[in-house]
Amino acid sequence: MEPINQVSSVITPLDRKNVDTDQIISKEFLKRIERTGFGRFLFYHWRFDKQGNEISDFVLNKPEYKGSQILVAQDNFGCGSSREHAPWAILDYGFRVVIAPSFADIFHNNCFKNGILPIKLTEAECDEILAKGMEKPYSVDVDLEKQTVSGEDGKVYNFNIDQYYKEMLLNGWDEIALTFKYEDKIAEYEANRIAY
Repeated sequence: MEPINQVSSVITPLDRKNVDTDQIISKEFLKRIERTGFGRFLFYHWRFDKQGNEISDFVLNKPEYKGSQILVAQDNFGCGSSREHAPWAILDYGFRVVIAPSFADIFHNNCFKNGILPIKLTEAECDEILAKGMEKPYSVDVDLEKQTVSGEDGKVYNFNIDQYYKEMLLNGWDEIALTFKYEDKIAEYEANRIAY
């Protein structure tokens, strides 16, 4: 995984609650066996009409948000099924950070395991950021080390994160890479264990 420390970007304001994993990546696009290539299907039925044409007033199709790395949404983001394809699609599209008041537990954990920083802010803070981002393009700096989201207007929002996940994201470790920290102990155990 790519390490995350600081992410600076215009936010993409997705002012919706209860965004479920089928809306994030619809079931008909789950045929790939790789983790890549899902970004083009992110929010597909919101982004495109039945003929495959972009729906111009959907936020991801607006030119001012192209290249954004920070998605801001409302309560209960990532609810629904436990499919890991949802964070794969978000990351493959280009988002490194998702900010919301709350996340579904499985989605929240899958974000950390796939190199996405999910940030929980209060509902009032998310409303404030969303309002600023919908009025005009609004840039923020996310600093994982300091655990802050700093707006271009000087407003600073603080967030909490489990130290285990913070260390994983700062170092770009997934759970397999984490075991490499103990390679010497594993090798010692393997050398001394009795074969049966």
